[in-house]
Amino acid sequence: METLEFAAFHLHLGAHRLYLYLDAPEPRAHAFLKAHPKVRVATCDATHWRRIGEPRPRKHQVRQVLNATHAYGRAGDVDWLAHIDVDEFLWCERSIGSRLADLPRDATSARVRPVEALAGDGTAFKAFIPGGADRDTVVRELYPDYGAYVKGGFLSHLAGKVFVRTGLPDISLRIHNVYQGGDENPNEVPLDDVDLCHFHVRNWDQWISAYRFRLLKGSYRMNPAKVPSQADGAAPTLHRLLRTVERDRGRQGLRDFFETLCADTQDHRDRLAAKGLLRLRDLNLAEKRRRHFPTFDPGARISGRGDIAPCDKGIV
Repeated sequence: METLEFAAFHLHLGAHRLYLYLDAPEPRAHAFLKAHPKVRVATCDATHWRRIGEPRPRKHQVRQVLNATHAYGRAGDVDWLAHIDVDEFLWCERSIGSRLADLPRDATSARVRPVEALAGDGTAFKAFIPGGADRDTVVRELYPDYGAYVKGGFLSHLAGKVFVRTGLPDISLRIHNVYQGGDENPNEVPLDDVDLCHFHVRNWDQWISAYRFRLLKGSYRMNPAKVPSQADGAAPTLHRLLRTVERDRGRQGLRDFFETLCADTQDHRDRLAAKGLLRLRDLNLAEKRRRHFPTFDPGARISGRGDIAPCDKGIV
């Protein structure tokens, strides 16, 4: 159902074409997606990887990159392509198509920054804080116990995602960047009036079920290349913080961390609002799914098997 909500939202937004890559089979969703004239959907099975010409990469990040670059090679009927995940939703007060059309002709990539959802009804988000001397101060004031470890106040990425102008030679996409030959993000411009609404956290159960994978292999993993050097070798990172919280206080410590950083409470909203960092965005995902896929029954089951777990990633 999440994949159909992702597709329906961006179709409603005006996307001319969606290229969706399902990392695991989703038979129920696949049938509805394949039938839609604006959707191109692929299940990333052995046949898919033979078609790509690569063995299936072990890391999901590498699978994303290969699929994104493959989509770029297919995107001859669109002017711009954005590589985003199934838990990310573009938001703009005006038409994104017209916003992209207004960009300078020499702009080859355009960056959108994230807003991170609070764990609640899905309408409240933390705003992106631009880099600078004040960002760390603001985050430490918001979260005195954890601010030193949580960059920008987000648990997930601050880099955002990029739109790429199509039809260019020697393009390869990454998760947050694009390369043309050896040039990273050539002629990039910001799309400051477009938000990437990121549902990194929806509720406690979802967060704790994803926690171990994220800690070891995902967005909370230790990446030595991105850790600033310190003389004592103990630079503050989210990975180290979570390891310490879990070691010293166990599951309750993790729950307290979640409640402080993620919970959609009135106090949390008020503190964000006081800093000018509260964003309210009602995406109406279920309503848009019903409009674009009216015959889909979320309560239906595949014969004898139950629902298939939703995929992690999508590309639009």
